[in-house]
Parts: sequence; C-alpha cells; structure tokens
Amino acid sequence: MTHKKTHKGKGSMSSAVKKLVVVQNNEPAADAAPAPAPLARPEELRLLEALLFAADEPLDEAMLARRLPDGVNVKTTLAQLRDEYATRGVNLVRVGKKWTFRTATDLSWLLTKQIVETRKLSRAAVETLAIVAYHQPVTRAEVEEIRGVATATGTLDVLLKTGWIRPRGRRKAPGRPITYGTTEAFLSHFGLEEVGDLPGLDELKGAGLIEGNLPPGFAVPLPSDDLTLRDDEDPLEPGDLDLGLAPPSSRSEK
Repeated sequence: MTHKKTHKGKGSMSSAVKKLVVVQNNEPAADAAPAPAPLARPEELRLLEALLFAADEPLDEAMLARRLPDGVNVKTTLAQLRDEYATRGVNLVRVGKKWTFRTATDLSWLLTKQIVETRKLSRAAVETLAIVAYHQPVTRAEVEEIRGVATATGTLDVLLKTGWIRPRGRRKAPGRPITYGTTEAFLSHFGLEEVGDLPGLDELKGAGLIEGNLPPGFAVPLPSDDLTLRDDEDPLEPGDLDLGLAPPSSRSEK
C-alpha cells in the first residue's frame, strides 16, 4: 500500500516538473538579441523626397540637381524614389520633363469631388486637339486642311483656356501664322509622361477608333513636343501675348 502511494507521489511530482519547464520555456529569454534597427535611408533620397513633397508644382531635374549635394546622380535617385513609392498610396510620376507626387491612380476615386462638373468638348475641339497633339507645331490653316473644314476661332480659344495647347511661335510663311503645340497640363490631364506616349496606328485600330480601309501610305505621325523652335518657326514677339494668343486670355486669334 505504501509502495503504491509512493509511486503516485512520484508521478505527480514529475507532472509538476514538466508543467514548470513548459512555463519557463514560454518566457522570453533574458539574453535574446534585440530586433535589428531599420536601415537608414540615403540622405539624397530624403532630400529629394522633401523637395518634391513641399513643391506646389512639378519640378524639373535641373532644379532638383541644384538643391542636392554635389555628385548625386539625379536620374538614378529619382528612379530609386519612384520604385520606393510604386506600391504606396502616393506615387512619384514624371509629367513631361518634370517630377511630382500624385495619388495612386487606383485610389484617385477617394479624392474625387462630387461637385465637379464635367464639360464635354465639342467634336471640333476634340479633333483640333488631336491634330495639334500629333502634328505640332501646327497652324490654324494646317488644322483646317487636315480636318477638311474651317475651324472656328472659338475652338482654339476653348483649348487655350483649358491650358492644353499653347502658342509656340510664328511660321516663316506669308502672314506669319501662329504655330500651336501641347502643354504639360495636356500631359498631366491625360496621364502621359511625354507626348510620344500617344497611341499609334495599331493601338488606335485595336481601340476601334480607326475602322475601314485606309488609303495607301496612311500613317499616324510620331508626335513630338520639343520646346525648341524648328527651322521654319520664328519666336513669338512680346506683343503676341497681349493679343489673346496664349492662356489665360480668351480673345480671338489674330
């Protein structure tokens, strides 16, 4: 009888010891290594981030380079920062030749104001805008020749008021007509990095925007918005901007 009781006592003691060991093993070790500190970001990334975040308009690479320490490769640093923000709610994007932070496109609906009224451009304005974008620099007479119909002065005024087109210069031709091109606002509104990102012939066909048999030799021009005036263009004169030839004025074209 005593032997049985002694055996039970040993069993209880062994169970208690096991429980004690389990409890002790669940406790954090006193000598556990601390969690590693986050890696410090390169200083040029932090500076670039601060400059772009504080700016109220897109900044070009030349201006950014002047504000960063000597020896910093601006293009490489911008690409690194863009990759870093690629999966965040705010993205670093290029608009024309400038850079800015923008809400991620898949989250833009969060910031859409319901009071915004969408104004639809007339067919003439859409066609004129497309011609300016693809054929720039282009004059009003050249737009009319491509469309095959006279272009009302108000059509160009509407596009000038939106800020999507601008006067570039004057054609070296009789009458010295104004030449027009697109703006950074045009790129920003349509989500383009550069005007060369506009769809080509195959893309337009795939979208159903061009149908039927096209004439032989038909091609969509490769657009360019290079700010440098071409050989057949003269620069605008100071008085041109006072004659309603550039935004924000809405006067008639002279």
